[in-house]
Amino acid sequence: MVSLNITGHGYSINLAISGCCGSSQRKISEKVVLCLGSKDHHHNIHITGEEEGEEKKVIGRKMESTLKALRDGESVLDLSPRSTVSGGVEDIYGEDRATEDQLVTPWTFSVASGYSLLRDPQYNKGLAFTEKERDAHYLRGLLPPTVSSQQLQEKKLMNSIRHYQVPLQKYMAMMDLQERNERLFYKLLIDNVEELLPVVYTPTVGEACQKYGSIFRRPQGLYISLKEKGKILEVLKNWPERSIQVIVVTDGERILGLGDLGCQGMGIPVGKLALYTALGGVRPSACLPVTIDVGTNNEQLLNDEFYIGLRQKRATGQQYYELLHEFMTAVKQNYGEKVLVQFEDFANHNAFELLAKYGTTHLVFNDDIQGTASVVLAGVVAALKLIGGTLAEHTFLFLGAGEAGTGIAELIALEMSKQTKVPIEESRKKIWLVDSKGLIVSSRKNSLQHFKKPWAHEHEPVNSLLEAVKVIKPTVLIGSSGVGRTFTKEVVEAMASNNDKPLILALSNPTSQSECTAEEAYQWSEGRAIFASGSPFDPVEYKGKVYASGQANNAYIFPGFGLGLVISGAIRVHDDMLLAASEALAKQVSEENYKNGLIYPPFSSIRKISANIAANVAAKAYELGLATHLPRPQNLVKYAESCMYTPVYRNYR
Repeated sequence: MVSLNITGHGYSINLAISGCCGSSQRKISEKVVLCLGSKDHHHNIHITGEEEGEEKKVIGRKMESTLKALRDGESVLDLSPRSTVSGGVEDIYGEDRATEDQLVTPWTFSVASGYSLLRDPQYNKGLAFTEKERDAHYLRGLLPPTVSSQQLQEKKLMNSIRHYQVPLQKYMAMMDLQERNERLFYKLLIDNVEELLPVVYTPTVGEACQKYGSIFRRPQGLYISLKEKGKILEVLKNWPERSIQVIVVTDGERILGLGDLGCQGMGIPVGKLALYTALGGVRPSACLPVTIDVGTNNEQLLNDEFYIGLRQKRATGQQYYELLHEFMTAVKQNYGEKVLVQFEDFANHNAFELLAKYGTTHLVFNDDIQGTASVVLAGVVAALKLIGGTLAEHTFLFLGAGEAGTGIAELIALEMSKQTKVPIEESRKKIWLVDSKGLIVSSRKNSLQHFKKPWAHEHEPVNSLLEAVKVIKPTVLIGSSGVGRTFTKEVVEAMASNNDKPLILALSNPTSQSECTAEEAYQWSEGRAIFASGSPFDPVEYKGKVYASGQANNAYIFPGFGLGLVISGAIRVHDDMLLAASEALAKQVSEENYKNGLIYPPFSSIRKISANIAANVAAKAYELGLATHLPRPQNLVKYAESCMYTPVYRNYR
């Protein structure tokens, strides 16, 4: 039960809302008093909340990944009682559900007006404030006399950004815009997504992270370092927004293919959350970027006078995991059961450990392991229409056996097992991995890290990728090594000699770390390759024909995936949800796309794509009994679209 009582000068309003949710019976009662003052009126808002529900038991045979073994057999469907803090997040004032014609109030801690309104990026409209708004909010004289439209502002800014020749300058211009006018920033990004996506995210964000100390102006998220150990809950409460739905967190140890960038990895959570809003429609105010700073082993950064992080070697072992556990506990205590925590760019040894540890107690998602896997599986499934056959009829060879490589391999094996009804152990035999020491085979099993062991098959040792291509004869070659130019001419030619239409996916980011370029793939395969990459490449002309390559970008998946979790009120992430996301993305590839050799749809329709992915993920959450938003909406696609944030300016009272 939630009751809202508003009393003011000569009036009183009472509003009551009731509901129940939760995986176990629990009650929460809290009282919050917010005072809004002005010269003439004094308002008190009293909010009390109470939630209760009954435990549900889910029975059924569901597929699980190898993470289950790391959890001692515990499943995400078990809804572990080890962490039972409850809570929820709602758009209390209904501003994001209002139509464009409805009036909204620019709430901060007080009603924003005058100079403070112009400095508040959430409500600032610049020259777009109307004459009436300028009078009502004391803006007269603080703005030039002209009144502009949002469309004209967008045109002016895009013209300005296009004049920059250096990508980092474009990135800084976009970040400056985000800091002063949030809605205009997202309007630009949504309307020009194909042009600006490489600016606010990969590949430009990689350079931004490398130079983050030099270009740092204003903090864009929370920095939690070893100095805050024992006080993380207090730090979370310092963040001005209370209703957080999505957190993207990194420790900066493995930023893209660039290595340990320490505290300067903050550019990744900031960029990811910008895409959560622009592509997935999650409210900006519900997003929180976090960097966990435990030091860095990057000597260049430690000796850089402009470095903004802790100047010490990276903490490991118990000290590291205690800090992360305090963070995860504080997040749930402060924001509730349904806040999504996305792990981003953690090193392999920590990434799997964290995902396995918190997968049964928190709503967690690792984009490097699970997001990459989902987007690649979608591309492979879509490519079957071009290369023929079923998933189980193809042989896969990976270069790279880290988070991304093993994550992709596992999801492909899960889908293969689902289609053929054979044990996943059998499906894994169609998938081979090459790491820095050669082909992963059973004779190496004792020296392998735990996440590589399921891929150690019976075979003679093979030392190089080229030799592996020749003896394994894969139909699909996938690169996730983080090392550029490893798909050499000989490797691509060997793939082309074994296959009429070899499927080659060079996934490593940024562009400089891609295993091969689009031009190399098409030229060396004589125009027969089906090619996609992690970072974008320009169209290639070969023998009079123009080839447009696809981009296997995680941005296809994680915004819609996150939206699906939010709208369903999901409390755990299950592998079947990842398969549902892949299935939804593959279905968005049109016949026209296939004719052009594309295995991914254009980013220009990404909001529609995200809505369909969100609906599929939400449907799976309801099917698994992991959704708490009840009753289930009848049309999940329309419901997802109705929940998406739109950056059009609102009119103020």
